[in-house]
Amino acid sequence: MNTTHTGPAPLAGVRVLDLSKILAGPYATMSLADLGADVTKVEHPDGGDPTRSWGPPFVGPDATYYLAINRGKKSVTVDLKSEEGQDVIHRILEETDVVVENFKPGSGLQRIFDYRTLSERYPHLVVLHISAFGEDGPLRDEPGYDMIAQAAGGLMSLTGEPGGAPMKAGFAMGDLGAALFGLIGVLAALVERSRTGRGQYVTTSLFECQLALHVNWATNYFATGERPAALGSGHPNLAPYQAFPASDGYFVLAVGNDNQWGSLCSAIARDELTTDPRFERNRDRVANRGDLERELSTAFASGTVEHWCDTLAAHAVPVSPIRHLDEIYADPHTAALGMIGTVDHPTLGSLQQIAFPVSFAGERPRLTSAPPVLGADTDEILGAHRPQSVVGG
Repeated sequence: MNTTHTGPAPLAGVRVLDLSKILAGPYATMSLADLGADVTKVEHPDGGDPTRSWGPPFVGPDATYYLAINRGKKSVTVDLKSEEGQDVIHRILEETDVVVENFKPGSGLQRIFDYRTLSERYPHLVVLHISAFGEDGPLRDEPGYDMIAQAAGGLMSLTGEPGGAPMKAGFAMGDLGAALFGLIGVLAALVERSRTGRGQYVTTSLFECQLALHVNWATNYFATGERPAALGSGHPNLAPYQAFPASDGYFVLAVGNDNQWGSLCSAIARDELTTDPRFERNRDRVANRGDLERELSTAFASGTVEHWCDTLAAHAVPVSPIRHLDEIYADPHTAALGMIGTVDHPTLGSLQQIAFPVSFAGERPRLTSAPPVLGADTDEILGAHRPQSVVGG
């Protein structure tokens, strides 16, 4: 495994205050830390971020869920609802560039840290607010987790086998989508601040980001008015572009144009399919996807996954086995890209982490520090003399 301790830090000098919890906000702030920002995570003295207990599995006192999304940060324990705690936050805000929060809409904390009030006192501040359903509309005050967003935002209606039960995506695409769009918003606001000197209020939501990720599903519907449905591993606009069963398992192939279709037919010794009027062009194959799937499934049943992956790759047809995570983490290609690094935890030793997936001039940002122990940096950041009620002991 690759250990990354050096690398570019394009956001060096940017100071971030992380008032968020769970996944979307912490993932965005971890990404900012990976890019070199100085991130301070504020947690409640009683238990901290809820994801610390989202296990098993645990490594030491913390769940692996928490360890996955909080590296590179410092942890400070503060009771945000106390006057002393709010005074502490205001002292920190004087030297802060970016605040990330996901306060519940209409909550006391959202009112206390209202951006309009903050901006008068700290005009340079960029605040990212992440909610479940956005700033306007009848659902604006509703809370939500990732699966609520996947259901409300349409992803679950498009995931699963045709006619089967709705399924959520394997990744937390509601939270992660909001984290990534929120990150884009923060970076854009910092660029604008470099021109104007003023920060701004950046908002996004799990629901809005789900809609943004509909992409071709949305334009398909706008063009036809037909309600789309789940296609299993299939693609609404391309065929064949899905998983197929071999004699010992499944693999996927992705035919993106008619030339690749011809190469596929040659690879399976079925050249006559290229002139079959049901399959000649992509539009024909999409219209007749049921017949196409039956023809190809019959052909692929005679060989193993390895055989078909090797054969199709030799004909320049995009193809892959369906790999499990243990296989991916042990793959030499993963190692060559440096996508797995380690951080040194003060009590747990070396922890493996997935690295930031963007390189700068061929160099990947460094993994600077392990996810912090709850309150580990309170003394350093707040100083030795602070009210006992602020830090909860």
